[in-house]
Amino acid sequence: MSDLPYASIRAALDAQPLFEAKTWQLSPAAWMITPEQAEELAAIGAACLEFHTALETLYLRSVGGRNLLRNKPLVAPWVAEYLDRGKPAELIAHARDARNRGAVPPVLRPDLLLTDDGFALTELDSVPGGIGLTAFLNRLYASQPGIIGEGDRMITGFHAALAALRPDLPNPLIALVVSEEAATYRPEMEWLAHQLQLLGKRVFCVRPEALFPLENSLFIDHDGNPEKVDIIYRFFELFDLPNIGSLRYILEAWQAGEVALAPPLRPFQEEKASLALFHHHLLQDFWVENLSARSLKLLRRLIPHSWIMDPAPLPPGAVLDGPKVGGRQLNDWRDLIGASQKERDLIIKISGYHETAWGARSVVLGSDCSREEWQAGIENAIALAPTNLHLLQTYRKPKRITHPVYDTSQEGLPTVGSAKEGLPAVGSAKAGRLRLCPYYFVRDAKAELAGALATFCPPDKKIIHGMQDAALLPTRVFSLNEIRA
Repeated sequence: MSDLPYASIRAALDAQPLFEAKTWQLSPAAWMITPEQAEELAAIGAACLEFHTALETLYLRSVGGRNLLRNKPLVAPWVAEYLDRGKPAELIAHARDARNRGAVPPVLRPDLLLTDDGFALTELDSVPGGIGLTAFLNRLYASQPGIIGEGDRMITGFHAALAALRPDLPNPLIALVVSEEAATYRPEMEWLAHQLQLLGKRVFCVRPEALFPLENSLFIDHDGNPEKVDIIYRFFELFDLPNIGSLRYILEAWQAGEVALAPPLRPFQEEKASLALFHHHLLQDFWVENLSARSLKLLRRLIPHSWIMDPAPLPPGAVLDGPKVGGRQLNDWRDLIGASQKERDLIIKISGYHETAWGARSVVLGSDCSREEWQAGIENAIALAPTNLHLLQTYRKPKRITHPVYDTSQEGLPTVGSAKEGLPAVGSAKAGRLRLCPYYFVRDAKAELAGALATFCPPDKKIIHGMQDAALLPTRVFSLNEIRA
């Protein structure tokens, strides 16, 4: 397998910027996984889709005060209360609308950390960035065998998943609507739309204000002519809805059946609290009944133990479902303040529907911060609980591994976007930690793996996310010959 030259990677990225004002480290080689890991990724996609389907059942039965189990009583109105907390009444009503029954996000992307014990699923994103970037990188590294998503499956699969929402139309017009809050990702969505246009697909990347109503339908201006929109792919978070000026027209067109909307505006599908509900002791029988044995076993291994930080007062003598401090169970979440450094191998993060709910903005890692910072994170979670719940999650440390990365640290050597000469010729092995983000496109009740974006961070970075110190790579599967060698 030949390494990809630094100059080739840099030239490709200079010619087609994919993020606004963002740079990252470059590597000569795609990230490599074993065939067994590739099989596991396929199973994870099926499990994530099953989880979403079961979560809808859990939520709607909770809303209706219906029994959750087949043969014994279990009513849990608190589930819907948790998932709806802090949301506008109109959005809650929309999420419960019968016309949304069965609607799941067409793109699923779990965040997987590679640990000594295998993968750990820390989040399940249904409005993920990186779709266009992963497709672009798949093409860029296509000369290296076994790329997951080869043959432009990231591009064609994305379109197929959206077009399936309007099977009555042979070539629906799809608007990729990117808000100002998500503007960093607009270049990659514009690139994705352009690639689909080259395939004859009617896909356009637009701002929310580009949508306008005519009667009960939505239109965009295309080459001076109004074109009816059939499908909207929203690339904006639900907390950003007040800034979407065309929202009323979008909802009216959806209610009239004139436009399909994906991902659906269903906030319960975008709350990290659902991972804690998966581990909740009162709901174990529900998950057993509503997930296949294979997916249940897989998710139990993947999802770190998680708890919802609900500060509701307890009666005397009662204890919280949570970790222990000093060998004792918690009676109040503030008891966590006194946890030792070892006991603070825990992460606090906001559940959702908040501007800090993405990009690791709200994350507090107890073992990597001062006691004062840890206390502030706990107090903040308690203070915001009436409107925004927080998740407490066991921290599963990513393992230390190596991968070749081009060294641009020497003076005079370039970073992405630089025009300086003296390009590094060889990528040297660097230590780091990995987050793997597989992309699944949902169609015909199946989740197809279409690509996987690897984020390789320096080993001192405890929280792994896209950053200028990280390398962003496509993923490929080892061939049998490489394994034998």
